[in-house]
Amino acid sequence: MTTTEPLVEVTGLVVDFPVGGPGEYVRAVDGVSFTLEPGRALGIVGESGSGKSTVAAALLGLHHGTGARVGGSVRVGGTDVGAASPSELRDLRGGVAAMVFQDPLSSLDPYYAVGDQIAEVYRIHAGGTRRAARARAVEVLDRVGIPDAVRRSRARPHEFSGGMRQRALIAMALACEPRLLIADEPTTALDVTVQAQILDLLHGLREERGLGLVLVTHDVGVAAESVDEVLVMRDGAVVERGSVGAVLSRPSHGYTRALLAAVPRLDAVRVARPGVSRALPVPAPQTPAGLDVAGPDVPVRLNDRGSAPDPAPQTPAGLDSAGLDVPAGLEPGEPVVEAFALRKEFGRGKRRVVAVGGVSVAVRAGETLGIVGESGSGKSTLGRMLVGLLEADSGQVRRGGREVSGVAAGVQMVFQDPVSSLNPRRSIGESIADPLRAPGAAGRRDEAAVRARVGELLVRVGLEAAHYDRYPHEFSGGQRQRVGIARALAPRPRLIVCDEPVSALDVTTQAQVTALLAELQRELGIALVFIAHDLAVVRQVSDRVAVMRGGVIVEEGPVDEVYDRPAHAYTRQLLAAVPALDPALAAERRLGRHRVLGAGVQEDLADAVLAGPREVVARPK
Repeated sequence: MTTTEPLVEVTGLVVDFPVGGPGEYVRAVDGVSFTLEPGRALGIVGESGSGKSTVAAALLGLHHGTGARVGGSVRVGGTDVGAASPSELRDLRGGVAAMVFQDPLSSLDPYYAVGDQIAEVYRIHAGGTRRAARARAVEVLDRVGIPDAVRRSRARPHEFSGGMRQRALIAMALACEPRLLIADEPTTALDVTVQAQILDLLHGLREERGLGLVLVTHDVGVAAESVDEVLVMRDGAVVERGSVGAVLSRPSHGYTRALLAAVPRLDAVRVARPGVSRALPVPAPQTPAGLDVAGPDVPVRLNDRGSAPDPAPQTPAGLDSAGLDVPAGLEPGEPVVEAFALRKEFGRGKRRVVAVGGVSVAVRAGETLGIVGESGSGKSTLGRMLVGLLEADSGQVRRGGREVSGVAAGVQMVFQDPVSSLNPRRSIGESIADPLRAPGAAGRRDEAAVRARVGELLVRVGLEAAHYDRYPHEFSGGQRQRVGIARALAPRPRLIVCDEPVSALDVTTQAQVTALLAELQRELGIALVFIAHDLAVVRQVSDRVAVMRGGVIVEEGPVDEVYDRPAHAYTRQLLAAVPALDPALAAERRLGRHRVLGAGVQEDLADAVLAGPREVVARPK
């Protein structure tokens, strides 16, 4: 449908949410105005709590019946959303505009096949027979790149990967041929290659169908890849708006400049931490005597001379290990944790999957090892084996020079989702105190000492000792992650494994959390394993990096060498998928990805997993 009037007109939008007692409200959106023409794309960016998702929800009238007070005017496709009747809103949602939410698992019913759910949406809005609706579901699944759409339409959500579930949500949104697509953080939890695929898909749909797009994101790089204009929000208000190129290259507002400064970049100049060498590679640990690592699934690690790696270098001069809780027999400079040919499989028979296929790594005190790779590459499984939360099928883990099994003292983990890792019915102080009360913990029966220690930890991570009795729901996402870090620090560990600790946080909060981890590491000499799919963040925080694919490490070395001179094609593919803040460069990369895909060079993640282990590319010395 061709029209000269704007597809979206928002004038003076105000949204207040009820809080506390009757008549008490908090303002979430304050006087937002913008327009969107057909076929154009607008990015709404800002930190968590800036009001961007509230604006997106108002476009579909999702605040109706919630108790929220909505003022101003919102028109979408000619419909006055504020004055629309229930039947008019039903026609608007799906028929004129459709929304893709951040978490596909919470948007898809786990009990029904994906194709049936799409078909139901189509029948509600377009009518027709079950057979026609089913055919339509297969058609849109195929359109968004789901392979073997007829068969996969009968699968349930848990049988899809994260990227495929997001594609399924986009297919559901497209089922009724809407003119406007509203995408609320559609790539937040996805790895860089799947994120690039989703963004390319949205761009292709715009070109093919003339869709208007409203993209809500805290990732400025994602906006640069996908939109024509950017609207920057802070505390419910618009602080800056303009073309994506102008706003990103010449921001006029101080908040926009601060937001851009917080974005992790692959080309950012990093300052080396005192006492930590970023130039010396640390080869894989030598195999302990008596440990059989023979077999086709165990990667062979070679140096640039084609021979076995040299022994791990000693701690560089200046690395102060004084004050560390070093176990008996562990000399300064020796690894805090070593893994030898770790292997872990899940499932049986034809369903057997090799999650980790013979991985060897070592991490020393005061050092950060970054582990990157796509979803399904085995990085989280490896991290859990290093901590002892998973038992390896074969191989060996040594901590402090001694072989260990299970969860041992001196090792802690920070999880991706602080909401699910904190008990909502217990105060954050009690959650942090749990490791201090564990059997064998010093002073665990002295409640005064425990409370004092928790207060110190809260202050140390940037919170207040008085927060001891507050509950998780009273804190923001970044604050909850700080609570998780405080809990990990409580038993004075020598090693902390961080599994995607900042993936769900906005860029400024992300920068605060990574800076906190670096500061704690400098002061305490902790060894860190930093698992993430965000390659830019990993470059900022790591000394060395290991790239995982299909359950093995395909490349490992000092972080600057791996990023600046990647030796493996897969590493180069990951780096090429990282969003660029330059819209022109983003367009060039998108074109390059299409060429690669057309040539059949780019492999699907599932194919990468099925292909099995690959060799490690050792970095030259």
